[in-house]
Amino acid sequence: DADLIKQIDDGDVNPATGPIYIEGAEPGDTLTVKIIDIKTESRGVARFSPNEGQLHEKAKGPYGRFLTVANDTINLNEKVSFPLNPMLGVIGVAPETGSILTMPAGKHGGNLDNNNNTIGSTIYLPVKHNGAFLGIGDMHASMGDGEICGTGVEIGGDVLIEVGLIKNITTNYPVTETATSWITHGVANEDIQLAMKIACEEAANLLVKHWEFTYEDAFIFLSVACDLGIAQNVHPCKGTVIAKLTVPKIAACPAPFKL
Repeated sequence: DADLIKQIDDGDVNPATGPIYIEGAEPGDTLTVKIIDIKTESRGVARFSPNEGQLHEKAKGPYGRFLTVANDTINLNEKVSFPLNPMLGVIGVAPETGSILTMPAGKHGGNLDNNNNTIGSTIYLPVKHNGAFLGIGDMHASMGDGEICGTGVEIGGDVLIEVGLIKNITTNYPVTETATSWITHGVANEDIQLAMKIACEEAANLLVKHWEFTYEDAFIFLSVACDLGIAQNVHPCKGTVIAKLTVPKIAACPAPFKL
């Protein structure tokens, strides 16, 4: 249990597998990554650090808990258990320029921490280099919107994915598709309002470009039928914050792209 409260260097967290070279991927394409299955190990951990997270002023860190996973249930303690909901926090490709750690999010994807990136979902990533260089990791047995203490249930395990390409179509930021909706992302540095604005702009742009909405009707539709939310906002932790906008699949916009 002493490991739960020790200081951990940022370079030792957020592991990912990759980079994976994707044959045929070229700049201007979109890489599709469908998550077929996620199998977690039987024990995970959640913790928070001093002066970090939405409740840091009242909950004094460092503090952590080991959690067990059995029969599709996560057990926090003798009284508290809740359903297993595995997802991947990190999924991304090589950025347009330079190199980047797995922790930040951005136009390349990275540490998106969207709990919709789960079994059955497809994540669309804008390719910037030949081969794309896909990386995935930061598995959670469960993570709530906002990830307000700085972790989900961090856990190891195995992931089965199916990778494909959409040629000559791309986006500014990653997009996630589920059985019932598609979801745009907005990323900003310590500015959740800007992240929300970007997520809205990305959704409106797709509606206008692919589904023949006027910008005005897209604006109204996003307000009356869609949901703006937060994927990650570990205030006051320094780094990127992530917003997401969920668009229901209807006849007028059944997917993010009209292929």
